[in-house]
Amino acid sequence: MNEKMSAQTNAINWFEIPVTDMPRAKAFYEAIFEIKMEEMDMPDLKYAMFPFSPTAAKVSGGLAKSAIHKPGASGSLVYLNANPDLQLVLNRIEKAGGKITMPKTSIGQNGFMAVFSDTEGNAIALHSNG
Repeated sequence: MNEKMSAQTNAINWFEIPVTDMPRAKAFYEAIFEIKMEEMDMPDLKYAMFPFSPTAAKVSGGLAKSAIHKPGASGSLVYLNANPDLQLVLNRIEKAGGKITMPKTSIGQNGFMAVFSDTEGNAIALHSNG
């Protein structure tokens, strides 16, 4: 499907979270979301993908390590899916080496959000309906 951006399509196709230490970053995200990430090595790029299905037409992404990927706390803020309740993910962040910078916060009818700093220094947000 090759549809232009509209109210019926995703505004994001793919995201990459920059890392400097792939084993550490991969272990962190696997721990806080209780998932397994698939690693992929390409020339000049190491990658670990969040779970996805290429046929499901859902947005996904991964961790990326290369000369152009620079972790940091400023720039775009990616919101990762933490349903059913982002507090469950928040409860695992500090034990896995991250730091909560904004606790679970109500955004009214749109659910809840929180922000944390990962092991690489990136600011990452969470969203859940509950």
